[in-house]
Amino acid sequence: MFRNMSPRYLDLWETGELRWRAKRAKTMLEECRLCPRRCGANRLLGEKGVCRVNFLAKVASFGPHFGEEAPLVGWRGSGAVFFSGCNLGCTFCQNADVSHGGVGETTSTERLAEIFIDLQGQGCHNLNLVTPTHVLPQILDALDQAAERGFELPLVWNCGGYESEVALELLDGVVDIYMPDFKMSNSEATKKYLRADDYPEVVKAAVKEMHRQVGDLELDDRGVARRGLLVRHLIMPEGIAGTKEVIRFLAEEVSPNTYLNIMDQYRPCHDAVKDPVLGLEPHRNLWKHAVETARRAGLRVDGG
Repeated sequence: MFRNMSPRYLDLWETGELRWRAKRAKTMLEECRLCPRRCGANRLLGEKGVCRVNFLAKVASFGPHFGEEAPLVGWRGSGAVFFSGCNLGCTFCQNADVSHGGVGETTSTERLAEIFIDLQGQGCHNLNLVTPTHVLPQILDALDQAAERGFELPLVWNCGGYESEVALELLDGVVDIYMPDFKMSNSEATKKYLRADDYPEVVKAAVKEMHRQVGDLELDDRGVARRGLLVRHLIMPEGIAGTKEVIRFLAEEVSPNTYLNIMDQYRPCHDAVKDPVLGLEPHRNLWKHAVETARRAGLRVDGG
């Protein structure tokens, strides 16, 4: 069980380090190199990067969320903030109107800080930042402002796993709970379906670094997550996600005590409906076999 209940970023805020990191991150938007795309857009001048977002963050929605993993939801919900835009181009995206279509409200860092504080006021167990990578500078700035006003919820970095080394360096000591997807383990598949052929190598390096920073998932005495790594993996048709390799990697190269949620809710969405493989629905036995394989490997499995 977890003992020290203080969110990690508060130490950085007290020393002024959090504000310095926010400023450093902002400079990276001038010729954007925040994510592995390194697209070079001058987002400070209003250019949109591959993520489809310029300088100001866009928030699609926020509020207590009860559709996450049980250790995050507890009984009061996870305080989710859904950001518009994404640094991946998943053809099967279930939130394409937000991630690809740009649905959302342009939001200043001052307003973002107010949202964080509002979620704390609603009693949420944590601040769950959904698809946050491309707006990391704005988040750090808002977090610094919110901490100044008494904000102290644990911070969940809920991402697609496509994280750069520099982004994770900025997040070291800020994030309490990393929750990356590990979408696919084969570069040919990720090139076709995520538009990122380097995804497998990037996500593996990122997950290792995340675990180095926060360790295995730890719960408080009421079963609510306070710190650590939680990985998500979605079972896909015809085994195209490379689930066996994902499980092997986590068990052998990260930690056999890794918390892995093997999800079975894949449905053809967005451009996937046109694809001969992704247009199918995965057989239930794929999910059952994946859960059994992960358990045999010793992982902490949340299947469903």
